[in-house]
Amino acid sequence: MKRHPALAPLSRDHHHALVVARTLCRATPENAPEAADAFLSFWRADGQAHFRVEEETLLPAFAAHGDPRHPAVIQTLVDHLVIRRDALEAAELPRAERLQELGVRLAAHVRLEERELFPLVEQVLPERELLALGRRLAALA
Repeated sequence: MKRHPALAPLSRDHHHALVVARTLCRATPENAPEAADAFLSFWRADGQAHFRVEEETLLPAFAAHGDPRHPAVIQTLVDHLVIRRDALEAAELPRAERLQELGVRLAAHVRLEERELFPLVEQVLPERELLALGRRLAALA
């Protein structure tokens, strides 16, 4: 599906997240430290900021026009919380099984946003608001 240009930067971030998720899903006891390092590099460089942008810019823009209690919004926020928790754990004790779970969770989160949340935002926000959102997101990049 073609993404509205306003949301394209967030979608591009998702591609990187999926690459990291695949690395996590392939974690073994032997390569767990390297898989954790790959995730933590992504997390510190991009992931944390991406979550903040969604929470502080994207979701409030949606809430101005749509239901802030929509299941996709709630699940997005819950996912953010759990992935943040998992990032802390990965930094302290990278265990292959938990890294694999994190990889599955991260990939599922990206799919949720791409298949449900972003189409919902595109549907609910008027075009002028989407354009304004795109300008705000570009200024944050």
